[in-house]
Amino acid sequence: MNVIALNGSPRKKNWNTVSLLEHALAGAASQGAETELVHLYDLKFSGCISCFACKKLDRKKRCVCAVKDDLTPVLERIASADALILGSPIYYGTETAAMRACFERLCFPYNPYAVDWKCEFGRVIPTALLYTMNISEEMIDSFGYRSHFSLMERTMAMHFGTCEVMLCTDTLQYSDYSKYESAKFDGVAKGKRHEEVFPQDCQRAYELGSRMARPLAG
Repeated sequence: MNVIALNGSPRKKNWNTVSLLEHALAGAASQGAETELVHLYDLKFSGCISCFACKKLDRKKRCVCAVKDDLTPVLERIASADALILGSPIYYGTETAAMRACFERLCFPYNPYAVDWKCEFGRVIPTALLYTMNISEEMIDSFGYRSHFSLMERTMAMHFGTCEVMLCTDTLQYSDYSKYESAKFDGVAKGKRHEEVFPQDCQRAYELGSRMARPLAG
């Protein structure tokens, strides 16, 4: 039983996205899973280069991205994983550049452009999308985020068979708001919310990871 998590945040230690992923993996480990956390910003890789090698009729291997870089061994491990978690902060309405690049490389080789839209991952595995963002939950709809999250959930489900989305809103962006341009934010209120609410978000992530691994353990 192997659960892989991808951290799409450039901030790797003690911050929002990676903390949620670490708690999710701890939850999976509580069910006996082996876990791996991959920091995408540690790797040198590109997004899809539109070479269409994964669509050629005479290709030697199906469902394999032809680009060779630091992401290649990660994609190979995901191909045999039992569960997959993608975590990213929201930058200007979408995932980070590294996560988007990874997402293209991850999914496109499994999509044969079939009439029935069926993809070729070959197994049904639980997946999850963990999103952190600076805006409040009440602002999600007005910013248009909900449609993007729904699209990503459907796309993950189409490729892998199941997907759960967890949103962590109104996160702490700076450790000290007085040192940065942040007039629109109340740093004191942000810090207080982080102390009171973020531990609850971490617990939700732990429960998500445990939930994902539980069927595998059974």
